[in-house]
Amino acid sequence: MTAMNLMLMGLPGAGKGTQAERIVDEYKIPHISTGDIFRAAIKNGTPMGLKAKSFIDKGELVPDEVTNGIVKERLGEKDTQKGYLLDGFPRNMVQANALDSIGAELDRKLVGVINIHVDPASLLERLTGRYICRNCGATYHKVFNPTKVAGVCDRCGGTEFFQREDDKPETVKNRLDVNIKMNTPLLDFYKQKNILHEVNGNQAIEKVFEDVKKILDTIK
Repeated sequence: MTAMNLMLMGLPGAGKGTQAERIVDEYKIPHISTGDIFRAAIKNGTPMGLKAKSFIDKGELVPDEVTNGIVKERLGEKDTQKGYLLDGFPRNMVQANALDSIGAELDRKLVGVINIHVDPASLLERLTGRYICRNCGATYHKVFNPTKVAGVCDRCGGTEFFQREDDKPETVKNRLDVNIKMNTPLLDFYKQKNILHEVNGNQAIEKVFEDVKKILDTIK
């Protein structure tokens, strides 16, 4: 049976986290997110973890070679023998090429890249629709979870609402633009390798996972 060495891609708000949980549960493979492995490597005091910590402590970005080293340490662990799900790595072509080399060296080559595609305009609507009651902190969404009475909080009857900086349209649009620019060369790279699979993320969560499963069952 092919080891399920997978990578998950998608823009912010595309529902990547939800699908990652389901893939990991269904296929019993470890979810390897860069944030988690950085924290674990630092906590365990691995050589690469200590290197990363020296940059993080100074408020600097961790260089690619250190990130690659931490991923290599993690992929070399026993629990990845039957597969893994990478999330948040690689972020650029330097890291993608390093992953190729790591995969070949450790016999952990990627066999599938799933991209959960949602039209950026829909994501903008998803991500900018959130607003919060200033009085009690209840959270609503203009499209998916509006207040029962327009302009009145269901919970406390307050009428003042605000949006977090992160949820403001200009902030969200900038974040999406940065991610599109970052992801495009990676998507092209994996498309050329013939391991890229696009899934329509503009569907119900269950339907998205059904489509993901169909793809992964062909890999098995």
